[in-house]
Amino acid sequence: MTVLDEPPLAPTARAPRRPDRRRTELSGFLKACRARVTPEDVGLPPGLRRRTPGLRREEVAQLAGVGVTWYTWLEQGRPINASEQVLTAVARALRLDATEREHLFRLAGVSAKPQAQPDPSILDPSTQLILDALMPLPAAVSNTRFDVLAFNAGYESLFAASRARAGDWHFNSIWCTVTAPPCCNPFLNRAEALPQMVAVLRSAYGKHIGEPAWEKHVQGLAARSEEFRELWARQEVAPPRTSLRVFRHPVVGVLRLNASYLTIPGVPETYVVVYTPEGPEERERIERLAALPAGGWINDCDHPC
Repeated sequence: MTVLDEPPLAPTARAPRRPDRRRTELSGFLKACRARVTPEDVGLPPGLRRRTPGLRREEVAQLAGVGVTWYTWLEQGRPINASEQVLTAVARALRLDATEREHLFRLAGVSAKPQAQPDPSILDPSTQLILDALMPLPAAVSNTRFDVLAFNAGYESLFAASRARAGDWHFNSIWCTVTAPPCCNPFLNRAEALPQMVAVLRSAYGKHIGEPAWEKHVQGLAARSEEFRELWARQEVAPPRTSLRVFRHPVVGVLRLNASYLTIPGVPETYVVVYTPEGPEERERIERLAALPAGGWINDCDHPC
């Protein structure tokens, strides 16, 4: 196998630097991806006495056509340079999909530096008109951190979002999903929904490593929830995609809805999520939901979601 040209290794005699959070994230991501690929997946013999699941470092290096030392240093998060060609070969060896490959490139510092973008928290006034026009379908605008920036009455009734208007507390759907007690948690298929939400959050986090607001958000979730810590440690990344959400509502009953995500041109890292009914019964329940007085059914729950 031809070994790809590798970028020079960084000098080792430099003065110590502050830890690079991006490199730390890259190290964890590569280790997790390597652990998910078995020798059988890539046509290698299984071998004996594997101390950890997945491929060995030397096997990844062999499949990618790079030196073992160079790949080891890359996975250790050392400050070495990596070309697009070499990273593409590593991504192929680890069987990464498009989102995971983009995440790898970003963590390795190969992606182009993003241009200045407008503040995603500043929405055009017409946004609320559009959300209201989607009634009775529950709909909201969120950013990639899962902060809910705007919503219509259907969404408010579904999630009791009116509590977000009280005081300085700020409504975040993944925070509520992680921390809400069973009495207040609307998700019936939470076991399927939450891992996907955390993977979407992890993908977005790759663009904001080291930013105080993002670090505080992730650390807060990890401090509150062991389940979140375990999901975060998987290093899984995914884009927002249409998926089934099953909700339990104390007035209208069970709702099976498909969550669809629409981007907003000109507003980066922000999307509209619209919940559409899976069948006629859900459609009728959504109409009943929209007719409820705002927040009128949540008085018995003290949780701020």
